[in-house]
Amino acid sequence: MRLRLLDLDGSLPSQAPFAERLADGSAEHVDLKGMSASLRIVARRRAMEAFCERLIGEEYAAGAPEVTFYGSGDFHHLAAGLLRLANEPVTVIHFDNHPDWVSFPPTFNCGAWVNRALQLPHVRKVVTLGPCSDDLAWPELKSANLAAVREGLLEIRPWQHPPSRVLRDYDRGPAHRSQGGYIEWANLADDDWRAALDDVIAGVPTRAVWLTIDKDVLVEEEAATNWDQGGMSVDHLIEAIRLLALRKRLFGVDVCGDYSTPRFGDPFRAALAHFDHPSKPEPTPEVLRRNAATNARLLACFDEVFA
Repeated sequence: MRLRLLDLDGSLPSQAPFAERLADGSAEHVDLKGMSASLRIVARRRAMEAFCERLIGEEYAAGAPEVTFYGSGDFHHLAAGLLRLANEPVTVIHFDNHPDWVSFPPTFNCGAWVNRALQLPHVRKVVTLGPCSDDLAWPELKSANLAAVREGLLEIRPWQHPPSRVLRDYDRGPAHRSQGGYIEWANLADDDWRAALDDVIAGVPTRAVWLTIDKDVLVEEEAATNWDQGGMSVDHLIEAIRLLALRKRLFGVDVCGDYSTPRFGDPFRAALAHFDHPSKPEPTPEVLRRNAATNARLLACFDEVFA
C-alpha cells in the first residue's frame, strides 16, 4: 500500500495516526496548500488539469495500491481527477451522505463530481452508499442525474430516506423502483448489512473497484465534517471495505471528510460555501479528535486488506 496525504487545508498532518506515519516514512506528504483556493468547493478546468499534472509528477499510480487522504469534503470533486489516472475498467464504490450527482452546472464541484467520473471511459458504474441528505428530495428540481440511475450507470442506496417525488418514470433497478410519481429506494438501514453488501457486489460489473469515502456518511459521534452527516457507523464502513477487498480487487482508495475552516480569497466561492454548508458551530479540539480516531481505524483496515 502506498499512503499519500494531499495537504490542501492542513487538517491531516498533525493528526496522530498520520504524524506517526510521516515520521517513519510510511506515508508521503504532498503540499498542495498553494492550490487550495482554486480547488475548494469548485474547480475550473485549468485548476483540475494543474492538480492532475502535479499528481503525475508525483508518479501517481506507479504500481502499488494507492490510498489517498485529502482533507475536507469540500474537495471531494478531486476524486474525479484521481480517477482520470486509472488505467483499467473500474467500478466506483462511493460512501457519502450526499449523492454528488448534480448535472448543472457541468463543472468540477463537490456536488457534481459523480457525473464527471461517469464521463471517463474506464468508469463503468458508480454505486453510492449511505446518503440521507435532502439532496434526494425532489431530485429533478435539483438537476440530479436520474438518467444515469435509469440506465444502470449510477446506483443509489440511501442509508435511510423516504421515496423521492419525481415527475417522470425512471424504471426500476437493483436498488430503486419508480412508480406512482415516486422513486422508492433500497434503504440500507432497512436491510441486513451483509446481505445488502452481497447484493451490491453481485452487481459490480468489473474486477477492479475504486473506493471513494467522504466521512460525512458517518454519524456525528465518529466524524466532524464541514457538512451535514449521515447514519452509517465506522463498523459498517470497515465491514464493507473488508468484503469488497475479499471479493474484488481494490485498485485505489481516496478519503475526504475531515474538517477545516473554509477560507476563500474570492467572493464567489465564499458565497457558495456560505449557502451550501449547514449552519453548525466550528468543532472544538475534542470533537475534532473523532476524525483522528476514525482515520486510525481506517488506516488499520487498509493495512490489513492491502497486506
